[in-house]
Amino acid sequence: MRPAPVRPATAAVITTAQPQRYLTNDEAADYLRLSPRTLEKQRVIGGGPKFRKFGRRVMYAVADLDAWADARSFEATSDPEYAERYPGDYRDGR
Repeated sequence: MRPAPVRPATAAVITTAQPQRYLTNDEAADYLRLSPRTLEKQRVIGGGPKFRKFGRRVMYAVADLDAWADARSFEATSDPEYAERYPGDYRDGR
């Protein structure tokens, strides 16, 4: 005879993943407090947050915007990591 399945004494909490939320270019710019034109330029030259294309529509996932913003956090402008990431900074005299 097969033993009965063991169940926890308390009711199991089932968590469902929230659906990924996508923002338009204007919404993403508002979210990051940037100009929509800044995000457009960064899509062309690179360096901006990850984006997705649905047909002609450009969309940004909130998680990608947060990750991009977190990657750009520094303690101070004299932070050595800042200088390594942005070697063409105006302070180096070039």
